[in-house]
Amino acid sequence: MSTGAARCNTLPLVLTGLHIFLKHFPPSQDKGILKTSVGYTGGKESSANPDYRTVCSGATDHAEALRIEFDEAKVGYADLVEFFYRSHDPTTVNRQGGDTGTQYRSAIFTYTPEQADIARRVTEEGKKIVTEITEAGPWWDAEEYHQLYLEKNPTGYQCPTHRLHW
Repeated sequence: MSTGAARCNTLPLVLTGLHIFLKHFPPSQDKGILKTSVGYTGGKESSANPDYRTVCSGATDHAEALRIEFDEAKVGYADLVEFFYRSHDPTTVNRQGGDTGTQYRSAIFTYTPEQADIARRVTEEGKKIVTEITEAGPWWDAEEYHQLYLEKNPTGYQCPTHRLHW
């Protein structure tokens, strides 16, 4: 299990397309994204260190998620939450494009009460948003082949809802 050293600067988001965040916040341009990783969170405590196949079965209740470590002096938490909403469909329950199941739910997992307050405030600005905002639990890194997936597989599957909507 990995937890990240700077918990207050870590924003786990349900998988919204890593390519979207890296395309708009490329680390080489120093826009505030320090590190990203794909993994699983928000599941049953009894389901430790799940793998992709088990998560996709629905048995663990984990969400596929993106963890972003960022420099708050360069990009704010609220800005990342807003970008999260702009880059996926937060109005569908347990679905992103053709991907269905609880692992594809729209969710924001927070580490501090301040993050939860910011996430709720930004969420209230939207219409018909079904995104859950919940306290972060254990984080489990996804398998290596999921990390930087589209960088490794440029013609790989891209969810059609993972684009800028406004």
